[in-house]
Amino acid sequence: MKAMRWLLAGLSALLISDGATVASENAGSKEATSDLPFSATDVAVFDTPWALAFLDEDEMLVTEKGGRMWLVTTGGDKVPVEGVPDVVYRGQLGLLDIAPAPDFAASGLVYLTYVEPNAASGSLALARASLARGDGEVSLQNFDVVWRDDALPGGGQAGGVIAFAPDGRHIFLTVGDRMRPKRAQDLSTPQGSIIRLTLDGEPAPGNPFEARSQARPEIWSFGHRNPYGLGFAPDGQLWAHEMGPRGGDELNRIEAGGNYGWPLVSNGDQYSGASIPRHSTRPDFTAPSLYWNPVIAPAGLAFYTGTRFAGWKGSALIGGLAGLSLSRITFDPSGAAHEADRWDMEARIRDVAVDPDGYVWVIEDDAEGRLRRLEPK
Repeated sequence: MKAMRWLLAGLSALLISDGATVASENAGSKEATSDLPFSATDVAVFDTPWALAFLDEDEMLVTEKGGRMWLVTTGGDKVPVEGVPDVVYRGQLGLLDIAPAPDFAASGLVYLTYVEPNAASGSLALARASLARGDGEVSLQNFDVVWRDDALPGGGQAGGVIAFAPDGRHIFLTVGDRMRPKRAQDLSTPQGSIIRLTLDGEPAPGNPFEARSQARPEIWSFGHRNPYGLGFAPDGQLWAHEMGPRGGDELNRIEAGGNYGWPLVSNGDQYSGASIPRHSTRPDFTAPSLYWNPVIAPAGLAFYTGTRFAGWKGSALIGGLAGLSLSRITFDPSGAAHEADRWDMEARIRDVAVDPDGYVWVIEDDAEGRLRRLEPK
């Protein structure tokens, strides 16, 4: 039964509505164009920012990997947020994602991820706190870690991206393999997986492995490497992208119980040059809908639901670190993904967001990383 479930999960990503098979598409050779359909306005500058999240049409939160958080207006005014926890800051580790709770307007709650200090190399933590204001100051109060990775820690690749289910009742969270690839196939650890939790950080009822002995009940899908993008499309489908090794960045359609193959398969190779079997050799694993070889090092994922940019509704927007780019991904009626556009941003794009007015915002991965608003020309 176990093998059959994994086989069906793998095939589900390859079958379209009429039963035909769709092969993974390699967009790695696509060239970024400098002919941009938008103008970019610099709004503010941050020290190595990692994530941005809009609270309403006027304000957003921005995290810096070194451990600072800012409340920022669309006009560029910045107020530091106090009460941010201590973080392990080196390489890919630090203060990571930030997301307002689904009921933020009423509750004032925000969720954040970071690598918390411990005796070893730090553990990924998901916390919840109230965003409080008063006398010109902003702070996190009633801070509570609701979930942490208590497996043995490793190196970088912590993941840490948050997405709320469309019904607002569950949290999905990416957990990287921490440079311990074999753990991505080990259901006794959350590393190398996407997990599904209640808003209180408990394993959500109905998760695919909750009844399996020795499996972590919060795991939703596994076999992931370094997932730095997660989001729900307008049709309610969950998508995630992850950085491959030497080649093989992936965009995956995420299904409950799916095994996405890392490190047993990849469309890239080891940094040493050693080959890894391709997805096509193992139909029992779920193959990516789209992959990049050469890589773009994808970071940030937002679905466009606004009206400012004609023809973009339903598209996914993905930043590129190695690619110095912003990509627009479209989806055909079968659910297959295609890279429709790639624009040369001349900077490492760390995160992307869409504001309530339909403008697109990006932040750059740099010691003086710009927050920029994109408007149609």
